[in-house]
Amino acid sequence: MRQEYVTLTKSSCLAAVCALLLSGCALPSLKDRNETRVLSQQETSQTSLGKAVSKEVQQHQGEAGYVALADPLEAFASRVKLADAAERTLDIQYYIWSKDITGTLLLDAVHRAAERGVRVRLLVDDNGIPGMDQQLAALNKHPNVEVRLYNPFVIRIPKWLNYVVAFPRLNHRMHNKSFTADNQVSIVGGRNIGDEYFGTGHGVIYADLDLAVVGRVVNVVSQSFQLYWTSESAYPAERILRDVDESGEEKIGEELNKQLASKESSTYVDSLRRSQLVSRLTEGKLQFHWAPMTLVSDDPAKTVDKADDSQLLIGQLPKLMGSPQHKVNLVSAYFVPTQSGVDTFKQLTDNGVDVSILTNSLQATDVTAVHSGYARWRPELLRDGSHLFELKPAGGSDNKTRLSGPFGKSTSSLHAKTFTADGKRVFVGSFNFDPRSARINTEMGFLVDSPHLAEQIDDSFEQQVPYVAYEVKMDSQGKLYWIERNADGSETRYDKEPNAGALKRTAAWFMSFLPIESLL
Repeated sequence: MRQEYVTLTKSSCLAAVCALLLSGCALPSLKDRNETRVLSQQETSQTSLGKAVSKEVQQHQGEAGYVALADPLEAFASRVKLADAAERTLDIQYYIWSKDITGTLLLDAVHRAAERGVRVRLLVDDNGIPGMDQQLAALNKHPNVEVRLYNPFVIRIPKWLNYVVAFPRLNHRMHNKSFTADNQVSIVGGRNIGDEYFGTGHGVIYADLDLAVVGRVVNVVSQSFQLYWTSESAYPAERILRDVDESGEEKIGEELNKQLASKESSTYVDSLRRSQLVSRLTEGKLQFHWAPMTLVSDDPAKTVDKADDSQLLIGQLPKLMGSPQHKVNLVSAYFVPTQSGVDTFKQLTDNGVDVSILTNSLQATDVTAVHSGYARWRPELLRDGSHLFELKPAGGSDNKTRLSGPFGKSTSSLHAKTFTADGKRVFVGSFNFDPRSARINTEMGFLVDSPHLAEQIDDSFEQQVPYVAYEVKMDSQGKLYWIERNADGSETRYDKEPNAGALKRTAAWFMSFLPIESLL
């Protein structure tokens, strides 16, 4: 009887804890959520940005003007300067917004815009804002600012407790990245907001690619933002975050002073002084490349498992791309092809298409589990005729071994997601070629019919990638080896994952046996 009592007591306590967690993880109602709309390009045509681009946009009907932002400091400064140039609206959507130098400087720029009377709508994925609750709550108090959290965690500290009772929902994240000013200029690509995405920081430094665009496609970006902003997964910050006493100016100012005191901040402050992209744009002097461009994006219904393939990027992209005939060059930081992807690449190579793939080496990756999901497919990809390259974490000081051009500067890890087809079509966006991007997270990107941009990426594959990446090969016995091409023309062969420690190799090998591919 005593044992039964103890068992019942333990069961009751467990049930009570579960009930408490369930009640604590219940999302608030969206009833009476304030709704705002996108201002049309006609409504913002008399802003400085609108006037600056109107003439060229009219001359290039049916096309979009773009500038590739490969340099990380220019990519950062362009966002700040664009916020400074906005006069009517800022619509901003990101997966990660870090509480570091770049995150704080950009948040300050957004706050300054609101102070000028600009309407700011900031939509951030709640998984990517660690330590930002107070700053976002303070910013949200401004009368010209609305902050929404996408697919939020109700329990704020510790956040991981939410996964105990709500993992299926919280496993879905918004991976989109866009920054739009006055519905006239957008920046879309692979970068989140954080020091590592803009060329410095204390950890991994990412190589990435964004496009700054003008034209009617910007309105399509804005409509995509609106779809997410009004979705059932976007919650007003005040319904999730604890209120703060400080105003946005005080709270952001405190963090700004703290970050500006760091040694690294001078790099970003200098970049703001040097950057001329937005000033040249507003003066009508910026040279755009013009090309047909399509925004491809997931419907936010994907987050709640209500979207069919026609509403998904993975369902739209093959139809828009067509069938490559000669060459495909693919760059993916997190590449997990699965059997379906391997079959697709085999079909291409069987049809005579030259396929080259660049991803991170085990040494360079920041997610060992993803590398394990890729590594198991390497032998089959090589047997089928694809060429595999794995980025080294640093290119060295020699110019020939520095990753530059459309992929940015020498770096320690690849973060870009892009591919070219037949030297004509290019995809640039947030979509990784892995199951998570295909079926779990929401994604977006541009499909550009631009031989100019395709040529830049293809030239990098031919002239730079062989020197900044290991080429993976397979001998006659089916054993993999890696070739490193050195600046002096010599080659070094590795029979194991190059320069990766035994512990990391063992972890990758072990994880390759786990049934986690669908989550990667």
